[in-house]
Amino acid sequence: MMEDGPWRLDARAVRRGFERASRSYDAHAVIGVATRSEILVRLELLKIEPGVILDLGAGTGHGARALRDRWHAARVIALDLSPGMLREAHRAQSWRRRFDRICADAARLPVRDGGVDLVYSNLMLHWSVDLDTVLREVRRVLAPRGCLTFSTVGPDTLAELRAAWNEADGTAHVHRFLDLHDIGDALVRAGFSDPVLDVDRHTLTYADARALMRDLKALGAQNALAGRAAGLTGRARFARVAAAYERFRTADGRLPATCEVVYGQAWCPAATPPVRGRRGEVVVPLQSLRRR
Repeated sequence: MMEDGPWRLDARAVRRGFERASRSYDAHAVIGVATRSEILVRLELLKIEPGVILDLGAGTGHGARALRDRWHAARVIALDLSPGMLREAHRAQSWRRRFDRICADAARLPVRDGGVDLVYSNLMLHWSVDLDTVLREVRRVLAPRGCLTFSTVGPDTLAELRAAWNEADGTAHVHRFLDLHDIGDALVRAGFSDPVLDVDRHTLTYADARALMRDLKALGAQNALAGRAAGLTGRARFARVAAAYERFRTADGRLPATCEVVYGQAWCPAATPPVRGRRGEVVVPLQSLRRR
């Protein structure tokens, strides 16, 4: 599932944003901490003992460290697109709880087929240029009966900011996030079985629109759309956005910023089923064909 036109993500801009934010990320990752904790609680309910765990979009490494704490004997691989994030992840390790670090694109995983038992991904999938490709790669590296557990964000995320920008200049500034049903369909296309998804919402509040923008910049969550306007946002245009955002100010004098979180778990079947390609064709692995 790849967005076209102005809604397509620019992979280089995504990488630059997180590279610049690697030092500031942890101080602003309120939602990321909450979603990480929720995923780990959900993993406690699964009766699994993974030998190899992949943290997909590991960021500053706190998820990888938590997974290593949970499964002491497992090999944990922290994979991220940003070298800066992985340098910060190195600092998150302890001498007793070390994990591997790999800088790579989630759409081209440097991992052998069936080499991973558990893939954990916290707030990364919505940064994928092509979600179908990423999920097919995850499906490829997971062993039979392996599990994918993740959080991502849904279409109501930053709804207030999106509305303010639309009123200010009508151009694309906030990403168009996929809803629960689209994500579920993509999991099925990739060959996963029994996907389970649900939605939660968080609301952060800010004194003004500028404080929200600073927070997003510190997280690396800036506009990475291919169709974004070139150059910096001028004072006049930012003033129009700030004025449009004021209509959301609540009785306590704060400006809300909604984050819709989609949680999901999906499993690899015991046998490898046919996988549907991007245009709906059935892709049958060559090793599944036998002469008669």
